[in-house]
Amino acid sequence: MAFRDLRDYLAALEARGELKRIRSEVSPELEAAEIADRAVKAGGPAILFENVRGTSAPLAMNLFGTMERMCFALGVPRLDDIAMRVQEVIEPEIPTNFLEKLKMLPKLARLADFVPKTVSSAPCQEVVEVDHPSLSFLPVVKTWPGDGGPFITLPLVFTKDPSTGRRNVGMYRMHVYDETTTGMHWHVHKGGAQHFRGFRGKRERMPVAVALGGDPATIYAASAPLPEDMDEMMFAGFLRKEPVELVRCKTIDLEVPAHAEVILEGYVDPDELRVEGPFGDHTGYYSLADRYPVFHVTCVTRRKDPIYPATIVGKPPMEDVFLGKATERIFLPLLRKIVPEVADMNLPIEGIFHNFAFFSIDKRYPGHARKVMCAVWGLGLLMFSKFVVIFDSDVNIQDMSEALWRIGNNVDPRRDTMIVDGPVDALEHASPVPHYGSKMGIDATRKGASEGFAREWPGDIAMPREIVDLVTRRWKEYGF
Repeated sequence: MAFRDLRDYLAALEARGELKRIRSEVSPELEAAEIADRAVKAGGPAILFENVRGTSAPLAMNLFGTMERMCFALGVPRLDDIAMRVQEVIEPEIPTNFLEKLKMLPKLARLADFVPKTVSSAPCQEVVEVDHPSLSFLPVVKTWPGDGGPFITLPLVFTKDPSTGRRNVGMYRMHVYDETTTGMHWHVHKGGAQHFRGFRGKRERMPVAVALGGDPATIYAASAPLPEDMDEMMFAGFLRKEPVELVRCKTIDLEVPAHAEVILEGYVDPDELRVEGPFGDHTGYYSLADRYPVFHVTCVTRRKDPIYPATIVGKPPMEDVFLGKATERIFLPLLRKIVPEVADMNLPIEGIFHNFAFFSIDKRYPGHARKVMCAVWGLGLLMFSKFVVIFDSDVNIQDMSEALWRIGNNVDPRRDTMIVDGPVDALEHASPVPHYGSKMGIDATRKGASEGFAREWPGDIAMPREIVDLVTRRWKEYGF
């Protein structure tokens, strides 16, 4: 089922007993974050703070804070169900006769149903504030004591390529400086930064719109690492199984989700940079203050009674874990399309999604593991993977105990490791310089003579299946 908007989703969570309303006054500085952090760590409910000190809008947090809730948000019992739909789209069956061709037509037609739909009026424009726009009504959270200030943490940032007009929607944190200006923390590798470079080359102000709140699939889509030519709003429609409704902004030439809670319209000047941060980040460390572009708010449109959504990040596990795990499962079919020998992928929670990347493969020839390592480092944001570990296909890489056991037993450090230099995540603080450093590949597969291993490789210890079944049948006889 597709949720129409954020409040529809919150109502559904409340009906399931997964929404906690807090009516006591709560401070947006540290207190709300501490409450939400405890809820996430305990696998607790989503939270709606109805009385946030100094602001007029309710604050919604922990919207995706369990795997079950993440699945519910995207309308599936398992994330792998979405992966199966992706698989059907990217690898359709080839028809062999006219009847099979006719059967394919409805499936192909359904893809057109996901194209965003433009509407002329929208709930997000019930109130228009263009003369004196202000962010002061928003309960923007300061998460950690060392943060440079309050940060907007679930923004959907809309931009257009100045040359092609192609839309990009990204999720970039926004350091609130005052009532009308924020930082725009898009990393050099991201789509928003690419558009910014285009406008800077033209010496033109860059129109930017920021949507706050929306249905959960649209929020997730803004965080997803899509290929450059894929529209995030069409992807959101694919997840929802119905198109996202968009409306044209009041003062700039951008379209935004019609059912968002708040829209911030404005611009980024190509010549203006300002210190942004520090910020307690998903690495578990503070990302240091640095100079980033500045977003100027020139118009605010909103619902009459908007709800402000936020998330917090820090030492894992946090809420972003479940967003990241959704990406891992949903995009596995796309990875297999490019690297078909991959059996499974695991981006461990402790690796904060770019420190460790585990892959099991159908190993077919000498050096195959190294081939996959290099392929992974050439794929979108997987290029940031600091440690890429390759396992045989019969290894359950979702079981960290088994994966670490295999690494410890199967790896000769000199023979089975490969170190390369290349781009690293902007939040990587261990590299000697920003954005560039080293990465390691580890081959944890079984080795044979074709790879120079002259010894006999030992077999795994395992009880025969018939004995396992026998003991299972007689277990109660033994008095257990």
